[in-house]
Amino acid sequence: MRMKYVAIAAILALASFPVTTTAQNMPAGQTATAQLTATIVAIDRDARAVTLQDAKGNAQTIVVGPEIKRFDELKVGQTVTFRYQESVAYAIAKPGTAPAPAGTPTLVRGTGPNPSGTISRTVTATVTIVAIDAAAPSITVKTADGHTISMLVNDKAHLAGLKAGDVVQITYTQALAITVQ
Repeated sequence: MRMKYVAIAAILALASFPVTTTAQNMPAGQTATAQLTATIVAIDRDARAVTLQDAKGNAQTIVVGPEIKRFDELKVGQTVTFRYQESVAYAIAKPGTAPAPAGTPTLVRGTGPNPSGTISRTVTATVTIVAIDAAAPSITVKTADGHTISMLVNDKAHLAGLKAGDVVQITYTQALAITVQ
């Protein structure tokens, strides 16, 4: 359960900064990626808090728990790169059908000379279809909290019988990699 909080804190940090994204013109089966690079400008070791600043001067403080084993190796001036990947939808079903198994978040710690790691999870959400592009194939959906998201669909057959306005369950994976340099 604690890994979930690490992922949420990192994703919130990523969301608070302007990021570079790549998702257009991707072949099916690849992922959309958002990337943020920031510099560590302050560290509060007692609170286990790191303040990051991007190239435009935007700053965000992230508090991490004890599962971040190499926290004490962080130094002011180091660069931290976040890479967030959201995969293509691999299951689309009418609400009420059994969702794909969600699994538990997976944390993989890097073994290189600098702190790093990746956390991933499978997500199932009920969304409203806004648009369908059968040629890509991709869908644009609106989430329960009002966000609009576009993603590729791994199998064009998942789009059969769907139309804008349909409420469906969609299953996809997310991954966040963090590297300190």
